Amino acid sequence: MKKILIIEDEISIQQLLKNFLEDAGYGVTIASDGLEGIETFQESSFDLILLDVMLPKIDGYAVLEMIRKTSNIPVIMITALDEEKNQLQAFELEVDDFIVKPFTMALALKRIEAVLRRTQSADQQQDETILSHKELTLNTTTGEVFQHGKPIFLTQKEYELLKLFLENHNRLFTREYLLETLWGYDFFGDPKIVNFHVQNLRRKLGGDHIETVRGMGYKLR
Repeated sequence: MKKILIIEDEISIQQLLKNFLEDAGYGVTIASDGLEGIETFQESSFDLILLDVMLPKIDGYAVLEMIRKTSNIPVIMITALDEEKNQLQAFELEVDDFIVKPFTMALALKRIEAVLRRTQSADQQQDETILSHKELTLNTTTGEVFQHGKPIFLTQKEYELLKLFLENHNRLFTREYLLETLWGYDFFGDPKIVNFHVQNLRRKLGGDHIETVRGMGYKLR
């Protein structure tokens, strides 16, 4: 369940947002002034903040500035100030979106969903590393390998070999290096196990992706 902090001093708006968002499946916490909002934010973990501009004690701009010193949490500002200068001030403080009063609950929900969707997509892009070579792609987050968009099923060692090759285009790897890196220094089996896995990987990939440099080792062509 996504958790939302609402920092808003108008009781009627508090309750409308709280009831509507809880019905939509969100967990909601309320703070009625800027100081309480900062304290609540610091005490708990949230996925998004709805932040009114005109607040008692500390206004929304100051609250946002304090939040941005420690967090990139998505923040949507709720404001009756529809002037460009007010929005520019908030954008300078890295607000994610605006909701201008008066507004409908349906609009507020759509804005929240859009910001959370953008944030989730950005996080995924940051976390995922896609390695590619010609028609091959390897996702280091999911461990998936695709060729021409179709999945290829590899053993753990075949996956590790391919990942190493994709991370080091054109680098030559000796069999000894691969053995020490992927199997470990304490491996006492047959060194030809490297040849075996490279051959299997080459067979599954087809084509000429992995080149054998006679008497030296392997590299991605």
